[in-house]
Amino acid sequence: MNDIFTQVVELAGSLGMGKLGHLAIDSTRLAANASISRTDSLEKLREERTKIRKHIQRWQQQCASEDPNEGAGLEVARAAMEQLEGQLRTIPRRRQRLKKSGMRKLSRTDGDSRFLPDRRGFTLGYTATLAVSEDHWIVAQQVSRALNDNGLLVPMVDKVQRECDEQPRQVSADSGFFSLHNLEVMEERGIEAYVPDSNMAGVLHHGGVLQQPTHHPVLLRMRSKLASPPGRALYRRRKALAEPVIGILKEQRGVRRFRMRGLKKVAVEFALATTALNLTRIWRLGSLRMPM
Repeated sequence: MNDIFTQVVELAGSLGMGKLGHLAIDSTRLAANASISRTDSLEKLREERTKIRKHIQRWQQQCASEDPNEGAGLEVARAAMEQLEGQLRTIPRRRQRLKKSGMRKLSRTDGDSRFLPDRRGFTLGYTATLAVSEDHWIVAQQVSRALNDNGLLVPMVDKVQRECDEQPRQVSADSGFFSLHNLEVMEERGIEAYVPDSNMAGVLHHGGVLQQPTHHPVLLRMRSKLASPPGRALYRRRKALAEPVIGILKEQRGVRRFRMRGLKKVAVEFALATTALNLTRIWRLGSLRMPM
């Protein structure tokens, strides 16, 4: 599916679309096909183990009190105990999986999904990231389990370069993608980046003055650039590029919750959704002439 996505991006490029003058990168949380109630935590596993052992003990007592000549009652009790013992044997494996994940909670339905912070609190799901060109084409996409976005900026720029065989001249992203390392990499590559730190983002969105001064050269340069009228205007383009595309996927296409389970499968599902959106735009713009 990723190969098909790349072919569609290449097709758009051959038709003069997918211009990389300005690239906007943004992420959104998409829910997993999993119930929040069906999760494991150390506390829940302990409680479940205790409860199962109590049930087993209750059935053992019933077996001891049953008349040996009444076989039906004993069979029911033994079947119940066998089922409970099977459930008990799964707990060490589930505990090991939880420990290996490094998470406090883990879904039993979709073990690859994660509890990710978002504006509403937390979403059990995945992080979907898009890179959108200045003419609103999705030129790169990925699904990950990243808890935050600051480790996604450079990999997304790398994906864009692989997909388009071209490096963007300008990149904008919100403060979630900020890190000094990211700014340094963008400068080293000669990419004009517009990625504010959280303090500068507050000033850009709500006004006021910077509360946290800095002496770091790369951050000083970024703040100075974003404080200028041209810099503010370029940073505002991020909302006009990436956010409408995410809105179309979620509101019009219904891509709010994955149907598949597991990181590999949901990545295919998201690649399919973004490819379909790009193909729809090609068709609507009338740039693809079908033979008669």
